[in-house]
Amino acid sequence: MWLKPEEVLLKNALKLWVQERSNQYFVLQRRRGYGEEGGGGLAGLLVGTLDAVLDSTSKVAPFRILHQTPDSQVYWSIACGSSREEITEHWDWLEHNVMNTLSVFDSNEDITSFVQGKIRGLIAEEGKGSFVKEEDPEKFREGLMKFEKCFGLPEQEKLVTYYSCSYWKGRVPCQGWLYLSTNFLSFYSFLLGAEIKLIISWDEISKLEKTSNVILTESIHVRSRGEDHYFSMFLHISETFLLMEQLANYAVRRLFDKETFENDLVLHDPLQITKRGLESRAHSEQFSAFFRLPKEETLKEVHECFLWVPFSHYNTHGKMCISENYICFASQDGSLCSVIIPLREVTGVDKADPANRGVSISTKGKTAFRFTEVRDFEQLVAKLRMKCNATSSPQHIINTEVAASSASDSPKDFDAGPSKMSQRDNSKTVGTEALMTVYHPQDAENLDSKMLKEKMKEQSWNILFVERGHGVSMFRTKKTRDLVVRGIPEALRGELWLLFSGAVNDMASNPGYYTELVEKSLGTCTLATDEIERDLRRSLPEHPAFQSDTGISALRRVLTAYAYRNPQIGYCQAMNILTSVLLLYAKEEEAFWLLVAVCERMLPDYFNRRIIGALVDQAVFEELIRVHLPQLTDHMTDMTFFSSVSLSWFLTLFISVLPIESAVNVVDCFFYDGIKAILQLSLAVLEYNMEKLLTCKDDAEAVTVLNSCAAGLQPQRYKE
Repeated sequence: MWLKPEEVLLKNALKLWVQERSNQYFVLQRRRGYGEEGGGGLAGLLVGTLDAVLDSTSKVAPFRILHQTPDSQVYWSIACGSSREEITEHWDWLEHNVMNTLSVFDSNEDITSFVQGKIRGLIAEEGKGSFVKEEDPEKFREGLMKFEKCFGLPEQEKLVTYYSCSYWKGRVPCQGWLYLSTNFLSFYSFLLGAEIKLIISWDEISKLEKTSNVILTESIHVRSRGEDHYFSMFLHISETFLLMEQLANYAVRRLFDKETFENDLVLHDPLQITKRGLESRAHSEQFSAFFRLPKEETLKEVHECFLWVPFSHYNTHGKMCISENYICFASQDGSLCSVIIPLREVTGVDKADPANRGVSISTKGKTAFRFTEVRDFEQLVAKLRMKCNATSSPQHIINTEVAASSASDSPKDFDAGPSKMSQRDNSKTVGTEALMTVYHPQDAENLDSKMLKEKMKEQSWNILFVERGHGVSMFRTKKTRDLVVRGIPEALRGELWLLFSGAVNDMASNPGYYTELVEKSLGTCTLATDEIERDLRRSLPEHPAFQSDTGISALRRVLTAYAYRNPQIGYCQAMNILTSVLLLYAKEEEAFWLLVAVCERMLPDYFNRRIIGALVDQAVFEELIRVHLPQLTDHMTDMTFFSSVSLSWFLTLFISVLPIESAVNVVDCFFYDGIKAILQLSLAVLEYNMEKLLTCKDDAEAVTVLNSCAAGLQPQRYKE
């Protein structure tokens, strides 16, 4: 534990302590006789006897850390530990966060003053703990009073939490407190007679990132109005950054998506925003995004455990994450193994191997998942059994295998209001086949080289299914990703897109929903439907599927139904191109849910009037170019010119610039890896054309080079 700094004279203390580690500013010592064979001789025996006769309030911890400065006989005790692991953790923190910083001070007095202030801040931080108002009202009130007194912000400003840290003013760190409130990031320090006060509005922050350099091993970088601010030496920097990121994101949402923000009861009311609530919300969002689950899922429990991997014959270490409707697992040992188990698929939960605290979960696919070393495994089994019983209601008892289609469900009746009817084809018959099966039939007797390649791919996937399972609860490993990069076979593409995007879960949870939307939406006349009608025949016009009424009608139904479902997005150009490709390989209802997954989860804020999400990712892309292709950055006078070309890559997932055979491979990778796949391929495009780009004399010539070269790319060569 960290100790309030107290002066120690080492002249006589060396007889009682043994030095184990030291550097220019800190010393780690062990109590003589502790942990030594034979008790450490006579001196160790005497020290051990002294410690044994002392009462519990006077006993000395066996390990301690002292602060020292060169040429000084005075040391300061700053930490102690009852075990080597505990004291080593403190020592590592000092080396990682403080050591490099101390060299910037001009005098030993400044160094000691800074270290003392930092340790006192850590003690206050640990004592504050999880400091939400309802948990510790006294600590919250104390921090709130300091916050209000120092900054004089409006009374309605809600303090969320605060942290001890250092703010870098020039080359010198200033120890103080960072306050996070609903609208502002604030910092206050008063040290060595100097006062520093900083207030930054969240919506004025243009960059927020964790960074590091030689002096600042790990810090948080904030850029606002062209000024850079650095904060370091946090006790828990990841927790702090997560909350800062959440508050900054909410400020941006409040600016650009006011309607959605106001409909969120928690975020709209600052009094409802708490540290615990923000952390819980952030973890749930990360959980849903990682496993591609519906946004409504809330992370309830996390258990560190092992999962038996039958095809590799070993236990992989990771975390089991449980929400209202899913049990998920992600490995943390580098094996890249993950599993998603919807509770609707679970047929049994049992205790297995009690000696190893095992939990066995059986599914409809005849697969049993065995988790071991699960803490409180008996209570977990009871909870999961209750959850599975609760989810066995009629709406959940459906066949969720991708091969099954719910498109044949009978539509419900709706009282549709009067609408203007046009000359459009208003057929409400939902297609039950992927267009590629109709307009590109598989001829088993005429196997050309392309068909042979497809069959070989199918064989590789079938082997994978035998080993790792088939369906929503299959094991997903590095081998799965390798096969995706090589290209998913056409016969399996729709099925696997549904699995990897998470659209299979949306479809399973909403049987008949698409048919109902088609029933309600077709025949309506809005700005969105007018734009859809205008773009229908511009969507993959070269493909025979969209030279027929069958393909055009299916495309119209999907786009119109989505515009009806989500009027905030309605219809945006590029959605027609993406949906056309989805309809080639997926059934009509599946294509609708894939579009939902892309627009609402995988590429949020891409397909609207402001395309904010796409512009944000363009900024990320420009930053990646600066980091990975610096020679290109030096050559180009204006980095923003890349956006004029790459924006269409991102909005259409390269479908608009690559041959369709290559473009669908990009879509394969996108559904498995998300936007990371598009960023990687975009960088690869620039790297592939580097020599030509470096010879360009202006931006217009560079745009021409990229537009002409993109069509010749094969994305399979870019695997990493």
